[in-house]
Amino acid sequence: MKQNIGTADKVIRLFIAGVIAFLYLARQIAGIPGMAFMVLGVIMVATSYLSFCPLYLPFGLSTKKKSDAQ
Repeated sequence: MKQNIGTADKVIRLFIAGVIAFLYLARQIAGIPGMAFMVLGVIMVATSYLSFCPLYLPFGLSTKKKSDAQ
């Protein structure tokens, strides 16, 4: 699994996941849409942690810079 998510992409994904969690806990989103958003938030956290997004593969995308490479 080749990493294809850069630092800025990780921060944005984690921020969006945090906003989703806050809105869910504040009961601004609830029910089926709330659960769907929470699943999306968990996926965003997981892809940030793994530095890999499977949706980028078919398009050959990568936000990882050469300087971010390990």
